[in-house]
Amino acid sequence: MAGSVNKVILIGNLGSDPEVRYLESGSAVAKFSIATTESYTNKNGERVDNTEWHRIELWEGLAKVAEKYLKKGSQVYIEGRIRTDSWTDKEGQQKSGVTIRANSLTMLGAAPGSNTGGDSNGNQGYAPSTAPRTNQAPRAVDPVSPSMLAGNDDGDLPF
Repeated sequence: MAGSVNKVILIGNLGSDPEVRYLESGSAVAKFSIATTESYTNKNGERVDNTEWHRIELWEGLAKVAEKYLKKGSQVYIEGRIRTDSWTDKEGQQKSGVTIRANSLTMLGAAPGSNTGGDSNGNQGYAPSTAPRTNQAPRAVDPVSPSMLAGNDDGDLPF
């Protein structure tokens, strides 16, 4: 087989508000973690929940959307690729970690803190709390093109 694939799809909830920074070039970068939970019943009949935390990184337009609309608890659908980053921490220790660089973001569920509660059909499509409710499906955000990401591996990340 020629080539390879590096693709990740996650649906989860933000553990905190996005941290958004602007580089000297003016590029926006948003970072946050989302939790995904796997639930099952063990052999003793007890419900077991396993939660995994995933570090997410968004660039440019997606970062600006995250800054404006995402809050702790927001449910999101993320598509992206796995990236292993290395850095030196404040104590001089070499660290590494896995980050998901998202190229697609869809906001799911009701906006955190909103009292919209969904429509009469039970749909929970995302809408900012100031927007009127509609029966529309969740909104997809245009992915960032690879050319927008070119040159953004400055080495001064992660924050």
